[in-house]
Amino acid sequence: MLKKIALAVVILVVAILAFAATRPNSFRVQRTTSINAPPEKISALINDFHSWTSWSSYEKLDPAMKRTYSGAPSGKGAVYEWEGNSKAGKGRMEITDTSPSKTTITLDFVKPLESHNVAQFTLEPRGDSTSVTWSMEGRSLYVAKVMGLFFNMDKMIGKDFESGLANLKTVAEART
Repeated sequence: MLKKIALAVVILVVAILAFAATRPNSFRVQRTTSINAPPEKISALINDFHSWTSWSSYEKLDPAMKRTYSGAPSGKGAVYEWEGNSKAGKGRMEITDTSPSKTTITLDFVKPLESHNVAQFTLEPRGDSTSVTWSMEGRSLYVAKVMGLFFNMDKMIGKDFESGLANLKTVAEART
């Protein structure tokens, strides 16, 4: 009887691992909101990593997080590194490209899981407001594919983006 149970468990684990291998090799998460502020006001908050403490939901994961800023003060070449508790982890961001309508950031996580992604903020003027899209894309490592079978990564990351965009909206609209 124990042999049959053990065999069934092994078959189930192998099936899960095999199915995980068939999952997509990349991912993309994005959320959009409308902010009643001009693109240049919003862009200033995105392109200056020092401003992220006022709106990014990730900044609230660890109040004692160690932050290091280097490179350009803002915009292309600005670098932000952090190291925090198990929720915040450790990583590095660098703004690699910026224009009035888009900011591109390389996002390198070191802990809890190493990954290398690209985040983008796209700003589209719409009358008196601006449509702001926050996206992140990258490769899905095998461990992420397995985790994705049990956790909805789009919902997990997406809710952080939604919270961050809501905070960005509050801060940007207060400054206009």
